[in-house]
Formats: sequence, C-alpha cells, structure tokens
Amino acid sequence: MRHRKQVCALALTTLLAATPGVTGCGGSSPTDTANTGRTPAPSPSTTPPEDLCTLLITKWGRQIYDSGKETYGDYQSMGLSNGQYTILRETLDLARAERKRQGADAGRKLITREAREQCERRYRDGEPSGGPWV
Repeated sequence: MRHRKQVCALALTTLLAATPGVTGCGGSSPTDTANTGRTPAPSPSTTPPEDLCTLLITKWGRQIYDSGKETYGDYQSMGLSNGQYTILRETLDLARAERKRQGADAGRKLITREAREQCERRYRDGEPSGGPWV
C-alpha cells in the first residue's frame, strides 16, 4: 500500500508540473507584474519520459533486488507500462547474474546503468508507438 501512495504522489506531481498555471503555491501570475512590480514565477517544467522511466525502473528494481524475491509483482500497481515492466524484468535478470559474478554492489550499479540505457532507447523518438501504456 505504501508504494502505491508513492507512485500516486509521483504521478500527481508529474501531472501538476505538466499543467500550465496550476501550481497551488500562491505565486504571482504574469498579470501581477504590472500591478505589483514582482517578476512572475517561472513556469513549471515536465519530467522527460526517459527520466521518469529510469526513476521508476531504478526504484522498483532496487527494491525487488534487495528483497531477494524472485517475483516481480503487478506492473499496474507499480505504475509501470507493459514496456517499462519488460525493462524492469530484463534489468533484474541481468543484475542477478551480475550479483553472482561480481557481488551485490555490482548488481545495484548495473540496475542504474541498464535502466537508464533501456529507457533512453525506449523513448529516443518521444513516446513509444501505441501510446504511453504500451
């Protein structure tokens, strides 16, 4: 249940960052500049999909890797798409093999490196074909 709240908070943060003008922080708007002389707050930015993918794969990969469990869990409750779940499974398989050869720390480092590489490859042309949940 705890991880579901974290994923929901992450999704909400991303959604709010992607919605122009919705900050909820009481900052000035561009029209306030003329009336108050204050500089408007910068517009929120969005997280690139390859960075969000890397963040999610690394988070879940390390959690599963460190738990020693062989199961992966339900990808939907993790907030992953089918494609991201495939990256998670492949990354964990590689990390477990690396742990046998080089030790636990080497496996953890591999998770970070492999998640970044696979997520960048997945999103190199923007969203994957078929939409974001593929």
